[in-house]
Amino acid sequence: MTVLLPPSETKREGGDTERTLDLGSLSFPELSDERAAVITAARSVSSEESSARTALKLGPKSVTERFRNLVLESSPTMPAIDRYTGVLYDPLDAPGADAATRAWWAQHVVVQSAMFGPIGAGDLVPAYRLSHDSRLPGLRLPAHWAERSAEVLAARAGGLVLDLRSEGYRTLGPVDGAVPVRVVSVAGDGRRKALNHWNKTAKGRLVSLLGRTGADIASMPDLVAWAAVYGVVVEAVGDGWDLLAESLEPVAA
Repeated sequence: MTVLLPPSETKREGGDTERTLDLGSLSFPELSDERAAVITAARSVSSEESSARTALKLGPKSVTERFRNLVLESSPTMPAIDRYTGVLYDPLDAPGADAATRAWWAQHVVVQSAMFGPIGAGDLVPAYRLSHDSRLPGLRLPAHWAERSAEVLAARAGGLVLDLRSEGYRTLGPVDGAVPVRVVSVAGDGRRKALNHWNKTAKGRLVSLLGRTGADIASMPDLVAWAAVYGVVVEAVGDGWDLLAESLEPVAA
């Protein structure tokens, strides 16, 4: 099983000062050239405040984040699963997770980064500022990443590929046969409503539970059966799959 996640805009600061960015040590090292090209373009656009504001969509409170892109190679690193924060990643409580849980995430979770392409949950990365819709000089992120990311993800994928990425990040690495999941809430009259903000929280809780239970899943029927054991509802609806948000409150492993 492979779980595909988007990154987050918010990132934890700091990390291991003795271990700086090593492109060759990241998962999918064959993407090193593509990663280096994005880093170069991001550094260029981040060197001047006005261009960074426009290209990286920075506001008054976030404009200083451009400086992260100027020191990527010398900044401290930490595992991607710890670096990312926010409504999807906070439910994982990665820094507080036990070794077995972290090992499951490292083996099964891939994050689709705009800066680095697909990376493993355990890969050591610095803090940076770049999104799927950032505008870099001479480099369109979807065109730059899509084909190469799709190639390496297809080569890795065996069995179920659960796609929990947002639409924007799916364009950076489309995967044939990946299974997206729609997070829904069911009203009293039975009508289903797709969620926006809470959809990320539910996905985070699902990935947290997968890791903490050491889930062994090879297909969607396996996922449905595993989820039912923990009171989580995953259902086939039409030609897609729904995850009932209420069934993940609270997560209990």
